[in-house]
Amino acid sequence: MADVLFVLILLGIAVVGAAVAVRYRRDMRAGRERIERSGSRVVRTDYGSIAYARAGEGYPVLVVHGNAGGFDQGLLLADWTIGPGFQVIAPSRFGYPGSPMPPDPSVAMQADAYASLLDALAIEQAAVVGYSAGSASAIQFAVRHPERLSALVLVEPVAPGKGPVMPKPIFTVFFKSDFIYWATITFFQPIIGGPWAGVPPGKRLTPKDKADVRMLLSSLLPVSARVDGSAFDIYVSTPGLLNATESDYPFGRIGTPALVVSAVDDPLALHENARALVEKIPNARLQAVPGGGHMLLGHHEEVRQGIMEFLRSTVASPPQPR
Repeated sequence: MADVLFVLILLGIAVVGAAVAVRYRRDMRAGRERIERSGSRVVRTDYGSIAYARAGEGYPVLVVHGNAGGFDQGLLLADWTIGPGFQVIAPSRFGYPGSPMPPDPSVAMQADAYASLLDALAIEQAAVVGYSAGSASAIQFAVRHPERLSALVLVEPVAPGKGPVMPKPIFTVFFKSDFIYWATITFFQPIIGGPWAGVPPGKRLTPKDKADVRMLLSSLLPVSARVDGSAFDIYVSTPGLLNATESDYPFGRIGTPALVVSAVDDPLALHENARALVEKIPNARLQAVPGGGHMLLGHHEEVRQGIMEFLRSTVASPPQPR
């Protein structure tokens, strides 16, 4: 009897293991196909290859994705927060899908790479929308290439002040293995997914909120294609901006109209930092969102409306080709 029970247990483990393996391969295949379907292209610049995707028509808006992203995340975030009537140009930053990490990378170099991308696309001037960790290079672009910038939008930006930094063991365990990351968000998403996505503690999620969190976390697959860029964000770019001095980021030199969008309950990019950032940029204003955490859950429509009104009021005439 004991031998039969043991065999049944082994059989059950084998069946479960096979089912997990099938689901993992399916989800990984779906992630790779999603990236391939996004219609990305690659341009060669002095800073290496840059992958980008375009969507929509109208005034060009350079969309700068956040941590663990890529051009595909840029398209997703733009879909949530930028309405029709604009041409979205979503590059992968250094170390993200299609854009290899160059030797001795820096945030300033990334900003210069954006200018090279606009050159390759024959775009003289564009608006820039930077999300989360992407705010660092968006701000540097505004400082280093003011003539190429017509408007600056920072959504849930990293900004000087207090802020959480991911411990290296967590990054090493969860974000360097496709399988471990996939298993975590697949089987433990209610426990882990909320904090990783910047959901405020105790927030009750609607079915739509849960679907958005699941979509964002799943969009990171395969994480192995994003690990170099994510490590740079976590250990170089974000701490550099959190602890920035005026010489590092001369905010006072930004003359372009700017909009800073921040949820009051964001646990990752603190609202108090966003308020202080608005005071540092001469021509900036704040759109304070009453809730929704880092993902602005439940507030995408009002954020989209605010960004559209800001862009339409600041970029009325289309740019001339170079």
